[in-house]
Amino acid sequence: MKKRIIVGIAGASGVIYGVTLLSLLREREIETHLIISEAGERNIEIETTYTPAEVKAMADYCYSNRDVGAALASGSFLTDAMVVAPCTIKTLSGIANSYTDNLMVRAADVTLKEKRKLVLVVRETPLHKGHLRLMTMAADMGAHLLPPVPSFYHQPKTIEDIIHQTIGKIFDYLGIDHHLFKRWGE
Repeated sequence: MKKRIIVGIAGASGVIYGVTLLSLLREREIETHLIISEAGERNIEIETTYTPAEVKAMADYCYSNRDVGAALASGSFLTDAMVVAPCTIKTLSGIANSYTDNLMVRAADVTLKEKRKLVLVVRETPLHKGHLRLMTMAADMGAHLLPPVPSFYHQPKTIEDIIHQTIGKIFDYLGIDHHLFKRWGE
């Protein structure tokens, strides 16, 4: 079976991380299952030159965030991992508290309960103690927190270079080969 990854795009600023992730997974012929929140769709329109329909077309399968009865809501639907990029504090809170009132949070909850890899690209700053507490709760349950904090040792020249560095870190965790950024010492 080819690798199968769920991609969630929540409504935080930084939807380009999710869009770029989808595009790069498609290039590698990895099966993608996409969930976009309503706020995520709105931010796609505000922050990118894409339409929500164009982003949905990048995925192999796309689901309504309201469809809590979709296959992704069941542990018997086998996936390799899930990435929420970007991840809002609201979505983080739902995941940390197992408050599964939409498909994105339910799919993340299933990912955790089945001991599969869950990456949360939490996009908020500054952080208060409540945000940090939610991150700790999610990490304690097995989530991998990967805020899009750029590094500069690879001397990025463009915004795409910065985005690719974050996506490369996600790929590293998921075991996906890439050459998205120059590694330390290369």
